[in-house]
Amino acid sequence: MNSVLERGQRDAAALEGGVDLADLGGMVRERKLRDKRFAPPRLLKLLYWIYECRLLHQLQRGPLPRHVGIILDGNRRYARRHGLGAPHEIYHYGAGKLDDVLDWCAALGITAVTLWVFSTENLKRAPAEVCGILAAIEAKLSALAQDPFMHEKRIRVRAIGRLDILPESVVAAIRAAEAATAEYDSTTLTIAAAYGGREEIVDAVCSFLEAQAKQGASLCDVIANVSSEAIARHLYAADLPDPELIIRTSGEVRLSGFLLWQSVHSEFYFTDVLWPAFRKIDFLRAIRAYQERNRRFGR
Repeated sequence: MNSVLERGQRDAAALEGGVDLADLGGMVRERKLRDKRFAPPRLLKLLYWIYECRLLHQLQRGPLPRHVGIILDGNRRYARRHGLGAPHEIYHYGAGKLDDVLDWCAALGITAVTLWVFSTENLKRAPAEVCGILAAIEAKLSALAQDPFMHEKRIRVRAIGRLDILPESVVAAIRAAEAATAEYDSTTLTIAAAYGGREEIVDAVCSFLEAQAKQGASLCDVIANVSSEAIARHLYAADLPDPELIIRTSGEVRLSGFLLWQSVHSEFYFTDVLWPAFRKIDFLRAIRAYQERNRRFGR
């Protein structure tokens, strides 16, 4: 057993030096050839556990983000690699990952997480795929409304975006989840559906102008009242703090319009891991990277 632990510690140290767990599989295979025996699956599980413990220990040294935003990307590539063809199968796996993320955030004390699950541009995809995404969103939100974990951890669910363009059944599932968790204040889970960053800013400006018109403000008064603070008060989730950390999976290095206004001071973390394969160690690595940044806020 000691030899196994020693190997685990050496491999965990290798991971710290930049070796990914994908490469770790190659290390294990090389050891198999040297030792002329197959490395048991429990060894890899042990390595994950050792590395996870090391990451958790490191995270105790620094501040944690209050609000984490995640761009869920890579569902289709994951499906192709694993032979999943039906759209509902593809997005079922991605929706299931939400439970893990909520568990990780609750354990770390992260009080807000925003997940971009469906963009306004996604509506341009093939109808079967759009239906698959929306069906997964509806099913997951319906499950969250009754999930004991959500009630035990007092996690509030809310949704942002142009929800009026979504099917009625999806909106009904959203409203049911929001109503079932409305009184909770431990963690806020925000689902960005039919969401676009430009659309949010446009909607915020329109909301601001409507509020000014109701007050009978003249054009000169409206111009004088325009400020970044005034616009921010009309964003979809104006009461949430701006995200300190935004994570994007699948290797794409862009925001694609996610939280454009709120991300002005966010730290970004891009990982090659596809969303359905996103692991706790990937999440912890992102938090560690955030802690290593020197956040100057323009100063």
